[in-house]
Amino acid sequence: MKKDNLWTGYTQDDKNKINTICERYKECLDAGKTERECVTLAVTMAEEKGYRELYATIENGEKIKAGDKLYVVQMNKSIALFQMGRKPLSEGMNILGAHIDSPRIDVKQNPLYEKDGFAYLDTHYYGGIKKYQWTATPLALHGVIAKKDGTIVPVSIGEQEDDPVFVITDLLIHLAGEQMAKKATEVVTGENLDLLIGNCPLEQTDELDSDEKEAIRANVLRILSETYGMEEEDFLSAELEIVPAGKARDLGLDRSMILAYGQDDRICAFTSLFAMLDMAEQITDRTLCCLLVDKEEIGSVGATGMQARFFENTVAELIAATEQDSQLLVRRALSRSRMLSSDVSAGFDPLYANAFEKKNAAFLAHGLAFNKFTGSRGKSGSNDANAEYIAKLRKIMDDANVAYQFSELGKVDMGGGGTIAYIMAKYGMDVIDSGVAVMNMHAPYEVSSKADIYEAVKGYTAFLNA
Repeated sequence: MKKDNLWTGYTQDDKNKINTICERYKECLDAGKTERECVTLAVTMAEEKGYRELYATIENGEKIKAGDKLYVVQMNKSIALFQMGRKPLSEGMNILGAHIDSPRIDVKQNPLYEKDGFAYLDTHYYGGIKKYQWTATPLALHGVIAKKDGTIVPVSIGEQEDDPVFVITDLLIHLAGEQMAKKATEVVTGENLDLLIGNCPLEQTDELDSDEKEAIRANVLRILSETYGMEEEDFLSAELEIVPAGKARDLGLDRSMILAYGQDDRICAFTSLFAMLDMAEQITDRTLCCLLVDKEEIGSVGATGMQARFFENTVAELIAATEQDSQLLVRRALSRSRMLSSDVSAGFDPLYANAFEKKNAAFLAHGLAFNKFTGSRGKSGSNDANAEYIAKLRKIMDDANVAYQFSELGKVDMGGGGTIAYIMAKYGMDVIDSGVAVMNMHAPYEVSSKADIYEAVKGYTAFLNA
């Protein structure tokens, strides 16, 4: 089924709305380069719309009723927002789900070392990356330092114009004959992704013994102590993430696209959040939920990933507060829910057309992308949504004049991917993989269409209203 580029049908009013939404989106990308920063931002935005923290509400003995807006944060890395409906929660929810972690490089717990006149931080990459893409580009450090006295020190270095940046070095082309003959997976190894952070030795003072052989490392520790009150051992309880430095930017002479880090999957997370918060003045029949989670890029594991039970536990708290303490009602609430499990889809790239099956590829500027199934090689690990649910979604989108497309992630035997849909499907709810088409997925800078961001917000809003 042939569909036209969406820009051909937009009015000036549409374009004005697109610009407003995308400026808001770029600001969120800049403010949320880590999962912690995304959660902090989401809480701020939610509280501005009248959301209250669930457990504080329960402890205060406040009654929860239709229209109430509540949120729960899990270890500062995942968040669930609820807007209570008129119907009992046990009759199900409309859920928007996405993940807020992105491929990156993490600093190890014993990272600082000096070698041949340079100071480095030892690293371990997170998620699926092409390692060679992360060299010779400006990088920033984001995260927190947790000290033994309970103090949490936020870190963000490399984003302001007067900040220093960091880099992972690469071998000059003049000496790279042997390197260039290697497979792409071997051109840069994980052990060579260490971050260059210093070259200046500490001045010879009483602080430094004249026999000190690691004066550059000592100077870095001095700077960290003066700036963050940090000792070297504090690296043990720090979470520092290395991400591309700089802001999200308009892409193209026509400014029709966005180039930015972390659009997988914050493009779905922020558009879902926009749709959820824009519903704040309405009271719907069904309870609404926006679920933004961590650890999807490494299998949705850990206490902040979707395989943890914090979402189920939160639903149980809400059931107990609004109906009765009943595990049966919790299971009913989950099984009767409907969900859009959103993650980016592989945007068709004409320069790499041989990796796609064109009839079933997602195209930029063609609307919200649905994937009946994901997985890899024989749908392994796929949710594979029911036809009846897809038919309902088609009607919801058509009635709201939302542009959408159906797609797969590349050719059958070339790979695949997925979202958190397969995890939520364990509860027996209707769930489908959906999202926004993105090019350069998992690269330091990814490409999206402003038109698709606009259609995603429209589509998520229509789903919440259904």
